[in-house]
Amino acid sequence: MAAAVEMNSMLDEKMTDVFDWSDSKLPVRDAIWNHFMDADSHDTDKTADEVAPYMSMDEAKLKSEVEKLLKA
Repeated sequence: MAAAVEMNSMLDEKMTDVFDWSDSKLPVRDAIWNHFMDADSHDTDKTADEVAPYMSMDEAKLKSEVEKLLKA
């Protein structure tokens, strides 16, 4: 039996609903993915490895890390 992985529901919320500085309607998960895809020259395998830690972060850490990563 595979272990259940608890996903952070904030990943599915719109960027505008989580961050007052964002005007993006993308889910947080997609914004993270797009950032790394652009940074990795669209290398899907490399992006998947870099995005993986964000998928299991607790909400407070995720919000902080996404802010560092994406806030202009």
